[in-house]
Amino acid sequence: MNQKEKVVAGLLGILLGSLGIHKFYLGYTKEGVIMLLVSLLTCGVGAAVMGVIGLIEGILYLTKTDEDFDITYVQNHKGWF
Repeated sequence: MNQKEKVVAGLLGILLGSLGIHKFYLGYTKEGVIMLLVSLLTCGVGAAVMGVIGLIEGILYLTKTDEDFDITYVQNHKGWF
């Protein structure tokens, strides 16, 4: 992934983290579905928790170097944090 994709993933995590959109963007379908279902099936109560997780992950994405991001999330497919 290049710098632009890392920034997009980070911003999606920060802005739409409760829906798991950043997970879908990175190709983590299972994790994205989990976040989306928790947010929807709890009538929004779980969305707060998923939103915090998305915020943390978005910040982590943006603060990693391009190389670290690529190794961690693209090559090693680390699905959570």
